[in-house]
Amino acid sequence: MTDSNVSARPFTVPDFRYFWTARLCSTLAQSGLVVIIGWQVYNLSRLSMDIKRAALQLGLIGLAQFLPLFALALVAGVAADRLDRRRIVQCCNALQFLAAALLTALNITGAISLAWLFTVAVMLGIARAFSMPALGAMAPNLVPRPMVPRAIAASSIATRAGAILGPALAGYLYAAAPYQAYAVNALLLAISIASLARLHPVRVARAENRRMSFNLVFEGITYVRHNRLVLGAISLDLFAVLLGGATAMLPIYAQDILHVGPSGLGHLRAAPAAGALLSASWFSWRPLEHHVGVKMLAAVSIFGLATAVFGLSRSMVVSLPCLFILGAADMLSVYVRQSLIQISTPDEMRGRVAAVSSIFVSASNELGEAESGFLAALVGPVTAVVAGGLGAIAIAGIWARLFPMLREAKTFDLPVIGADQTGSPSM
Repeated sequence: MTDSNVSARPFTVPDFRYFWTARLCSTLAQSGLVVIIGWQVYNLSRLSMDIKRAALQLGLIGLAQFLPLFALALVAGVAADRLDRRRIVQCCNALQFLAAALLTALNITGAISLAWLFTVAVMLGIARAFSMPALGAMAPNLVPRPMVPRAIAASSIATRAGAILGPALAGYLYAAAPYQAYAVNALLLAISIASLARLHPVRVARAENRRMSFNLVFEGITYVRHNRLVLGAISLDLFAVLLGGATAMLPIYAQDILHVGPSGLGHLRAAPAAGALLSASWFSWRPLEHHVGVKMLAAVSIFGLATAVFGLSRSMVVSLPCLFILGAADMLSVYVRQSLIQISTPDEMRGRVAAVSSIFVSASNELGEAESGFLAALVGPVTAVVAGGLGAIAIAGIWARLFPMLREAKTFDLPVIGADQTGSPSM
C-alpha cells in the first residue's frame, strides 16, 4: 500500500473499525447519560427550588463528575502507558454500564433521588478518569503514522455522531419514560464492550520496564510543562471552554427561557454536535494542510462569538444555528489541537500526556459546567453565557501572544518530541 493510500484510508484497518464502533456506542451512551442526568437533576430540584438554586445543582453535578477525574487521572495515565489500553476502556465501560442499569432500576421502582443521581455522577467521573487517557492514546497504536490525522478526524466523527444522536435519543426516550433512556444507554455500553473485545491487545511502547513510582506518575505533567506546543494546545481548550460553557445552561434554556421541554433539550444538545460532525467529516476527507495554528485560534474566537449570540437568543430559530456554528468551530479547534498533541508526543508518553489532557478537558467541561452553574446562580443564566462567550474570544487573543508556536504551526508535519528533549526525565 502506498503512503497516499495509507494516509487516506484508516477504515481499511480492522482494529480501527472495531475501535470506531466502540467509541461511537460509548459516546452515544455517555452523552445521553449526561443530558438526562442533568435534566433529571434540574427537574427534581425545581420541585422544591427556584431557578437559581436549581442552577446551582447543575453546577454541583458537574463538580461531582470532575473531582474523581481530577484525583485519579494521573494514575490512570500511568496505567494507560503500562497496561492494555483496550482492557482499561472495557472495564470503564463496564462501570458505566452498571451506573446506567442502576438508574434504570431506580426509575422503574420510583426510588430515584438527587442523592442517587450524584452517586452515579461520581461513578461516571471515576470511569472517565481511566477511559479518557486510554482512549486518547489508543488510536495512534491502531494505524500507521501517516494515517494519524485522518484517524483522529474519523474518531472525532464517532464522538460527534454519538453526541448528536445520544442527546436527541435520550431526550425522546426520557419524554416517553425515564427508565427507557437509561436502559438503552446501558445496552449501547454493552455493545461497546463487545466491540473492544474484538481488538487485538494494544501494545504499549516503552524504553524500559520501570516500577510504579511517584516520579512516574508526574512525568506527564513535567513533559507537558516543558513542551510549550502541547501546553499551549491543552490549556487553550481549558480556558476557552471553561468560560464558554453554554451547554451546561441548556436545561435552563429549554425549560425556562425557550420553553421547549425535554425534546427541545435534545435538539439543543444535538445542534452543536451536528456542527461538529459536519466539521469532522470534512476534515476526515480533506485534512487541513496549511496554517493549522492560525485556523485553530480563529475557530476559538468563532466559538466564543456564537456562544454570546446564543446567550441573548429567545428563539429556537436563532439558538439552533448558533449552537451548530459553535459545535463546528469547536471541532476544528479539537481536530487541530489533538493532531498536534498526538503527533508530537512519543507513544511511551501518550497515556500520561492524555491523562493531563483529560484533566484539562474535564475541567473545561465538568468544571466549566460547575462554573457556569455557580455564575448563573449569582448573575443569571443569560449573563453567565454571554460573558463566557466574550471571555473565550479574549482567550484566543491572549493565547496567540503567550504561545506564539501555536499561531506559527503551519502543518501537522512535526517531529516527535521525546521526554529527554523537553527537559523532563528520559523514559
